[in-house]
Amino acid sequence: MFETIQMTAAQVRRRLLRSRLLRRFVRHEDGSSAVEFSLIAAPFLALLFAIIETALVFFAGQTLEAAAADSARLIMTGEAQSKGFSQADFKTQVCNRIFGLFDCAGGVYVDVKSYSSFTAISTASPVVNKTFNTSMSYNPGTVGDIVVVSLYYQWPIFVSMLGNNLENLNGNKRLLAATSVFRVEPYK
Repeated sequence: MFETIQMTAAQVRRRLLRSRLLRRFVRHEDGSSAVEFSLIAAPFLALLFAIIETALVFFAGQTLEAAAADSARLIMTGEAQSKGFSQADFKTQVCNRIFGLFDCAGGVYVDVKSYSSFTAISTASPVVNKTFNTSMSYNPGTVGDIVVVSLYYQWPIFVSMLGNNLENLNGNKRLLAATSVFRVEPYK
């Protein structure tokens, strides 16, 4: 049965190639580059966008780390305590150190906790079942206290194909976190 179908296909091919117009069409290769490019373009562009988005996520994380280290210095040196900074005041200082990448006013969360020793520090994650807990505290401590300053931002993820699953929160978002731990220095 297969041979019969094969013979029929071969006969059809011979008949089609006898036609002058069809022979010219079969030999014509001008559009082959366009067809080959169309087959490669979609995966290439997807990979390119995934690389760009991954780089942006790492760059944003590094920017958040720099802002955490820089703003934590206000608490470490006692400037935030002596000026009586509230959580909103400290967040404003953090936002002054972040440029362009973040919606700082509505998207950056600041958590400041103080402890009596390094062993008492709690490192519980603010993410439970891919849901971010937005309740944050602000306790800058006093001289000699151990303070943990954490900054969080929910970064939107747009390209999640080709195994590029950067999201770790619901809604195609990735939680960026930056933490600075230090002992508060003596201040006046």
